[in-house]
Amino acid sequence: MINELYKLWCEKATADPDLIAELKEIEGNEELISDAFYTSLEFGTAGLRGVIGAGTNRMNIYTVGQASQGLADYVNSIAKNGTVAIAYDSRIKSDVFARTAASVFAANGIKVYIYDELAPTPMLSFAVRRLKCDAGVVITASHNPSKYNGYKAYGADGAQLGPEAADYVLSKMREVDMFSGIKSEDYENALKNGRIEYISQDIVNEYLDCVEAQRIEPETDLSGLKVVYTPLNGAGNKPVREILKRLGITQVTVVPEQEMPDGNFPTCPYPNPEIRQAFEYALKLAEAEKPDILLATDPDSDRVGIAVRIDGEYKLFSGNDVGVLLLNYILSRRKANGTLPENPVAVKTIVSTELCQKIADDYGCTLVNVLTGFKFIGEQITILAEQGAPERYILGFEESYGYLAGDYARDKDAVVGSMLICEMTAYYKTIGKTLGDVLEEIYNKYGFFQDAQKSFTCEGQTGMEKIKNIMISLRENPPKTIDGDKVITIKDYQNSVSVDAVNNTETALTLPKSNVLSFVLDSGCSLIVRPSGTEPKIKIYIGAIGNTQEASIDKKESIIKAGTELLGF
Repeated sequence: MINELYKLWCEKATADPDLIAELKEIEGNEELISDAFYTSLEFGTAGLRGVIGAGTNRMNIYTVGQASQGLADYVNSIAKNGTVAIAYDSRIKSDVFARTAASVFAANGIKVYIYDELAPTPMLSFAVRRLKCDAGVVITASHNPSKYNGYKAYGADGAQLGPEAADYVLSKMREVDMFSGIKSEDYENALKNGRIEYISQDIVNEYLDCVEAQRIEPETDLSGLKVVYTPLNGAGNKPVREILKRLGITQVTVVPEQEMPDGNFPTCPYPNPEIRQAFEYALKLAEAEKPDILLATDPDSDRVGIAVRIDGEYKLFSGNDVGVLLLNYILSRRKANGTLPENPVAVKTIVSTELCQKIADDYGCTLVNVLTGFKFIGEQITILAEQGAPERYILGFEESYGYLAGDYARDKDAVVGSMLICEMTAYYKTIGKTLGDVLEEIYNKYGFFQDAQKSFTCEGQTGMEKIKNIMISLRENPPKTIDGDKVITIKDYQNSVSVDAVNNTETALTLPKSNVLSFVLDSGCSLIVRPSGTEPKIKIYIGAIGNTQEASIDKKESIIKAGTELLGF
């Protein structure tokens, strides 16, 4: 079967010279051919994501065309004269895949609005909502290495497709032959006849207006703030710099090696602001510039990481650190200036720090916990909007450096995140504090929480089997202790059950099904195990608590070691 597919592709995949060359190059290499054809990229709520190249298990114009045909069938099933918005980032072939998708939609009678240059993921979410589109697509693999690309699909609400819609798209994809069953119109022809239209600068300006409207302390003078910024060769370069300019921040130094779009990411193989390596060039520049803060946005600019000068050295903050700081800043300052709504609501994912619960409780803020994936945070914003109370939503965040304030979009936004982080930094600077000082105050007030995440890469067919078997083993033989602490609660989100391991009782979980296991320990610490939905990885999330900061750090490291051993790595 695999060799037959390979031969079919050698015969039919002739529209992209790169694929022709690759198919010739792997001829006779059974391992490479098997990895490229043993399965098809699975379309789910996160769309498609995979290595760029030839094969059914790769990102190329044929798999993108097939996904677009499936999404086109979905749009035509829910709307007459439907519309779709498209954005793309700086990754290899992102512009090619965006045009491929646009050509398929146009041929299926769907009007296409597409950005004429790379744009952040949140700008796609905004465009879907602003232009009242029935769906949206952004071509990106977020923070993956350069060999990856992806296809994220959005619904009319501006959030990523839900499970039911994604399943429909997948079912339609399976009915389509990717060489003969995909409708496609010449891109330039569709542009001339109006079936494809470029998104205007007015929409971009409206998006920036909505971002700017999320300021908490508009009177804070930011002109004295010094910033070093790196877009990591991605889509954040223009919008992030423009929003900082609007705030009056003129002292912005951009890392020159990482300023311009480049899908090869030559200075950081992993363009991920969660990783210190992505900050190396910014940190070198900071030695000369001495900025108050460093910002790094990932290639599609939906995540932002920071580094702050503390005692003369720059410390990288985790996504949980920044989420805690933003929640505390928004609640405290909006309460002080009288803009905090009645019954405010913040939303976080189940793998994000529990310290936020302490802060939310202190300000009478409801904190909603959702599954990993910002679409679930978007759902909570939509629920509030449908209740006629969108103003109650104040912040959504996930520990992987994703933040959103405001209801103008339904996906995380590094542009608004960068703006609020800079404003927060400038505000505290006026009262003689750094973000490090404020974080220490929060720990002293609410408790010493330490959170961490560790990923284990398992690539290829054998890697996916290994991840599957780990999760089966943990369900069939759950640990009774972790790091010497008794496991008192096991939450199995795939089977929607929470087990009280002490009393041997079960209660139902109300969140959607997801392949996640959570182990709560009698010390108050926790370990969560979750396969990634977008990468060949399995992840552990650690929540540790201690009587002192040193004790909590030691406990965190100890649980990381225990979790690593539990998974067999």
